Amino acid sequence: MESFNSRLKKAMEYKNIKPAELSKLTGIGKSSISQWLSGKYSAKQDKIFIVAKALNVNPSWLIGADVPMTDETVLDRIYHIADKLDKDRQEKVYEFTEQQYKEQNNVVELPTNNEVEIYGAVSAGTGEYLLDGKPELVEYDGDVPVHDFAVVVNGDSMLPLFDDKQIIFVKKTTEVRSGQIVIADYDQQAFVKKYVSDESGSRFVSLNKKYDDMSIDESHETSIFGVVVL
Repeated sequence: MESFNSRLKKAMEYKNIKPAELSKLTGIGKSSISQWLSGKYSAKQDKIFIVAKALNVNPSWLIGADVPMTDETVLDRIYHIADKLDKDRQEKVYEFTEQQYKEQNNVVELPTNNEVEIYGAVSAGTGEYLLDGKPELVEYDGDVPVHDFAVVVNGDSMLPLFDDKQIIFVKKTTEVRSGQIVIADYDQQAFVKKYVSDESGSRFVSLNKKYDDMSIDESHETSIFGVVVL
C-alpha cells in the first residue's frame, strides 16, 4: 500500500499544483505540506479531507487505499493531460479525437477523385499538338472547376505557375485580354502562354525567363483556343 506522502506527490503532480498553491487553497502552512511530501510526517484525518477536497481526489485513495484517485470522467482526465501539452501536441489530440468521432458515426472522408477528359497536351516549351479525336479519360485528385476542356502541360516554360505534366482547365474563347494565360495555336502547334498586348505589339510570353517571347505578327499563324481557368 502506497504511503500518504507518495499519493500526495502524485495528486499534486497530476493537478500541476505546487506546495505554495496548495497552502493557499487549504489554509495549511507550507512547512507542513513540505514535511508531508518529504515523508517526515503524515497528515491528520481532518487535514487529509481538506487536502483531498482541494485536490479533488478521493480521501481514501490519498491515504493509500486501492480505490480510484478521483471520480473524474475520462474526459476530465484527458483535459488535465491535454492542458499541459504544447500547442502542436494539443492540435494532434484534437485531430485524433475528431477522427475517432467520425469513425464512431461512420463518417469517412474519402479523397476527392474525379475523372477528367484530357484533350492532349500543350507545350510549356517547344510545341505540342492537341488531339482531334476522342479525349483520354483520366483520374484527377482534386476539385474540378467549370471548364470546357482539359489538357496536360508539357515542359517548364510556365514555371512556377504550372508544373510539367500538370493538368490544367480551359474555357473556350477567342476574346482575351492582355495578361491572361491562354491556350494558343502558334504555327500549328499548341502552347500554354501568357498573352501580352501593349504598345510594343502582341506576343506570347513564357513565365520562365529562359524562354524567348513568341511574337504575334503576319509571319506566324496564330489563333486562340481559350483561357486557362486559374
